[in-house]
Amino acid sequence: MIYKLCILLFFVSFSENQTISNKEYHYEYYTNGTLKAEGWKIGETKVDFWHFYHDNGNISHEGHFKNNKKDGYWYFYSTKGKLLKEGHFINNKAEKWWIFYDIAAQITRKYQYKNNKKEGYCLLYKNNKLFKAERYINNQKTGEWTDIFSFKRDNPNASL
Repeated sequence: MIYKLCILLFFVSFSENQTISNKEYHYEYYTNGTLKAEGWKIGETKVDFWHFYHDNGNISHEGHFKNNKKDGYWYFYSTKGKLLKEGHFINNKAEKWWIFYDIAAQITRKYQYKNNKKEGYCLLYKNNKLFKAERYINNQKTGEWTDIFSFKRDNPNASL
């Protein structure tokens, strides 16, 4: 029995090492020779962390892949390198909280997503101050509040 277990562990270990040894760092380029993207692949499948670039060489977006799909936390940048938005992907779909910025790097809004649709609360900011809250169900706005007292009255269990 122990002999069979040892053989099984050897083959599992060997197959995992084969997958890791097939993992290669990959580069993609624009036709002008500027770097377009870089990251890890196993065969033709994107995995782990990737960086994408605008054709001017500045970072465009970056984050994790799992089986060729965005999966994990991602960052998106303007052509001038300013952070525009950041948030979670699960299986290539926007999920959880997403944060959006203006060109001065101030937060303009935060949305909750589920299955690539607004689902939950949206918080809107002006000059780094919360001025409005909205609620969405299946990408449709179902509520709006411009003061904290009415928001708390209507949403006593909300955790923002």
